[in-house]
Order: sequence, then C-alpha cells, then structure tokens
Amino acid sequence: MLIPILIIDVALVAWSLHLMKQAVECKEFSFMLAGILVALSAAAMGVVYFLMGSCIDHIAQMSQHAYSYF
Repeated sequence: MLIPILIIDVALVAWSLHLMKQAVECKEFSFMLAGILVALSAAAMGVVYFLMGSCIDHIAQMSQHAYSYF
C-alpha cells in the first residue's frame, strides 16, 4: 500500500511544481496559491498515512494480546 501512496504523492508534488512554474511565467498569484495548496495536500497525505499506519499496527498488536489471554 505504500507504493501507490508514494506514487500519488510524487505526482501531486510534480503537479504543484508545474503550477508554480506556470505562476512565475504568467505572473499569476492564483497558480502559485494552487501549487502551494497541492504541495501541502501531498505532504498532509504522507503524514496521515504514516501516522495511521503506526496507529493501525498498535491496534493490531493490542488485539493479538487480548486474544492470547483467552
């Protein structure tokens, strides 16, 4: 599951860089804002994935310990 998330993140970062390049060429603030927002969403998606991955691992370990007592 990590590979698809990383591919999506790389694609989002590439798209944000394209938007920022277009902003410099056209001198448009809206493209720069869009590029920054896309880059932030890519970073947030990566952070949430890693936080939830460790959380899910912790819950799975807790459930294994709960079943081992019975």
